[in-house]
This record gives sequence, C-alpha cells and structure tokens, in this order.
Amino acid sequence: MDFANENHVLVVFPHPDDEAFGVSGTIMKYIDAGVPVTYACLTFGDMGRMLGYPPFATRESLRAIRKAEVEESARVMGLKDLRLLGFRDKTLEFEEKGILKEVITNLVEELSTTRIISFYPGYSVHPDHEATADAVIEAVKDMPIKDRPKLQMVAFDNRTFDDLGEPDIVNDIDGYTDRKMEVMAAHRSQTGKLLEDLAADTQQGDDARNRWMKYENFYSYEID
Repeated sequence: MDFANENHVLVVFPHPDDEAFGVSGTIMKYIDAGVPVTYACLTFGDMGRMLGYPPFATRESLRAIRKAEVEESARVMGLKDLRLLGFRDKTLEFEEKGILKEVITNLVEELSTTRIISFYPGYSVHPDHEATADAVIEAVKDMPIKDRPKLQMVAFDNRTFDDLGEPDIVNDIDGYTDRKMEVMAAHRSQTGKLLEDLAADTQQGDDARNRWMKYENFYSYEID
C-alpha cells in the first residue's frame, strides 16, 4: 500500500456491511497511516433479506438497525467521515440517469480524492453493486485524465478469476484481524452466520478465516 502518494481515499458502496468483509482491513490501514478516508454508503440496506441470525429485526426496524450498525462499524475502524446518502435500497439501477454519477463526481471534487475503492463493474453480482460500479466509472471517465483518482475494485463473481486473472492489489491485513472481526460483528443483523463459521474449529471455519481474515484482494481498473 502506497500511503505517501494518497491525499484522500473515497470508499463507495451501496449497502451497510459492504465495507466490512473485503475492505475494512484496508480502510483501517489507510486511517492508521494518516490517510483520510470517506465512506459513502448509498442506501440503508433496509430491503435486505437478512433480519438477524436468529432473526431479531423486522422490515420496519431494519433501516434504523442497519444505520446504527454502519455507524458502529465506522467507530471501530476509526473512520470520521461516514456519508449516509439515503438512496432507496434495491433500486439504484432505476435512479434517474446521471444522479449517482453526479454524487460521486461531487465527492471526488470536494475531497480531492486520489483513490476510489468500489465494486468492479460486471463482477459484483448484485444489481445495486453493479449500478454503483457503473456510476463510479462514468464519473471518473468524464474527469480530465490528470485529475482522475486511481480505481481499486472488489470483484467476486464466479467468473472473476477466469476473466480477470489474479488480483493485482493484495493487502496483507496482519495485525488487523481482531478489529476486522469487530467491524463484521457490528453488522450483526447481516453477519451472524459468518461470524459463527469464523469461530468454528472446522474446515469451513478455516476456509472462512483464510478468505476474509488474512488478505484483502482488489483489481485495478483502467479507463480507456
């Protein structure tokens, strides 16, 4: 990780907890190195299927619960600038054309962003993820080349390795395991089963720990 040349890192995801699994260790490393980080969370994730494990939320209470969870996640990470933008969950692909792009453009300009962490277009499975990725690419594409932040993208579609190859950014998060577990635990309405797997002394537990707790993998994205 190149801390010296970073002015400000902007993380853009659609849902509370998107930052927790594959990115929170990286976020904490930037913060601990003195690099400012902003997390722009586009929705409250209140249309998600998970209501806790075992269920404790209701469809009516989930918005407030997930808001509190992402605020606790930010506290654990030491993140001071959390932007909860309040778009409707599961409908980002239907937003008026250009709205998400404008939001991201304005954030990049406000923050003098040098790096954006978001989803890789075409390889992030969920329609909200894909709409977010597309908006990031559209925003950066319209910027002068000299002003474009670097794009560091998360990809986890089943086709990822076949199509994109090995990730070219691999962040060792040694020393951040306990804090990352706290970040994931903050999102308890969504992560209960995964936390149970991580704690298990089983092959499934070993696989989960190897996947989430040692390295965080990303792909650079170059705009033609």
